[in-house]
Amino acid sequence: MEEKKVYDFPSGNGLGSFMKRFGKLLILLVLIILAAIISSSSFFTIKEQEQAVVTTFGKAKTVSAAGLHFKIPLIQKVQKVDTTIKGLSIGYDMETNEKNELESMMITKDFNFVNVDFFVEYKVSDPVRALYASEEPVIILKNIAQSSIRMIVGGYDVDSVITTGKYEIQSAIKADILKKLDSQNIGIQLVNITIQDSEPPTDAVMEAFKSVETAKQAKDTAVNNANKYRNEQLPQADAQVDKILQEAETTKTRRMNEANAEVSKFNKMFEEYMKYPLITKQRMFYEAMEDVLPSLKVIIDSGDSEIQKLLPLDTLMEGGAQ
Repeated sequence: MEEKKVYDFPSGNGLGSFMKRFGKLLILLVLIILAAIISSSSFFTIKEQEQAVVTTFGKAKTVSAAGLHFKIPLIQKVQKVDTTIKGLSIGYDMETNEKNELESMMITKDFNFVNVDFFVEYKVSDPVRALYASEEPVIILKNIAQSSIRMIVGGYDVDSVITTGKYEIQSAIKADILKKLDSQNIGIQLVNITIQDSEPPTDAVMEAFKSVETAKQAKDTAVNNANKYRNEQLPQADAQVDKILQEAETTKTRRMNEANAEVSKFNKMFEEYMKYPLITKQRMFYEAMEDVLPSLKVIIDSGDSEIQKLLPLDTLMEGGAQ
């Protein structure tokens, strides 16, 4: 005979006990999950070059120290702000490097058109104001920069904008932007602004300005070479002048000494002359003859043009000396 399987089902009390235990496990599991969620949302991490704005019941404060920080779940809200230096372009697209003439084309003081591209560097200086003082602080910064650029560039002639006045223009624009940002107080700080490129709007005018710039560079090179030559030659000339002055001083001293010696000699001779005039005259005559006669040749002319006789005084003087 086949055996019939008999199944025993739990009684009503047993099923209720099982449901109670299952409910407790479910509640415990939910509590564990909630605790994990709360625990994970109670801490946040701040990296270097980053700050956090913690909002508690609508009141915001800045947390700038890097590392792990605690917050009250469901009450405090944390927003992280990147404080690294960032950049935006004016007059061209940073990704495609294509010109944007609506931003770059400007008119100068002498009523010429010019295309000028700028690169603006900025960073967040006040995270709270950067988040809540305005909706788009970067767009506000760009609008302020464009306004300052057009105003400053419009005060210069086209030659200065393209060639010699770039650094001065950059400094003036930066100062004007900083002044306007201080009045707006949007939590954004300008780091620097530079002219990337400046050129006339047409190729022909561009070539003309390039020629002008080349000529100016050639002029600067010539001036620098001239200054270099001057700096090299001036020391040599100064040394030559010193040498000439020293030689002149030496010659002056020597001649003065010789003149003084001659004066002393003359004074002594004069004293002797005053004592013995005749003897002194004879001695002076003989001394003069001693100087003159050795180089003297006497020609005696008898009146006959064909007959001339040379008196060999040098021979006679040598014989006399012997």
